[in-house]
Amino acid sequence: MQQEQMTSKITIDATPDAVFDVLVDPTTHAAIDGTGWVREPLDPARLTDAGQFFRMEMYHENHPDKIYEVANRVETIEPPHAIAWKPGTGSPETGEVGFGGWMWRYDLEAVGPSQTTVTLTYDWSAATPEAREVIQFPPFGVEHLERSLRHLSDLATRP
Repeated sequence: MQQEQMTSKITIDATPDAVFDVLVDPTTHAAIDGTGWVREPLDPARLTDAGQFFRMEMYHENHPDKIYEVANRVETIEPPHAIAWKPGTGSPETGEVGFGGWMWRYDLEAVGPSQTTVTLTYDWSAATPEAREVIQFPPFGVEHLERSLRHLSDLATRP
């Protein structure tokens, strides 16, 4: 069976609370990503509950519209240990959000009094046949996750 998720880990010189605080703030997500794909939050409210939606403006050269919007739904939120969300697309006609079946998840574990090991998982195991026709999974290599974790570390440790 083909592996349908990838993970990367980093140890950050910050407490789990400090790292989690960055992750629940959609205004930091473009800086965490660092590719230019994630642009800006259209819903900048902090993430607090499972089921909460937060929309982001996105950009990708291969997307038919180049600039588009995703509606992320928080699937897991366990402060300060885990947060996960599924990206989706809202229908302009009905407003309903459909999901392609991939998910982002961050797991945080305290290491000593002031360090945190963060595991970032990109999981496309539930990707729909329609999504698999459009997207070659994974759409990037593990180095994308590694860079994102370094960006997260920079944000969580800045004064």
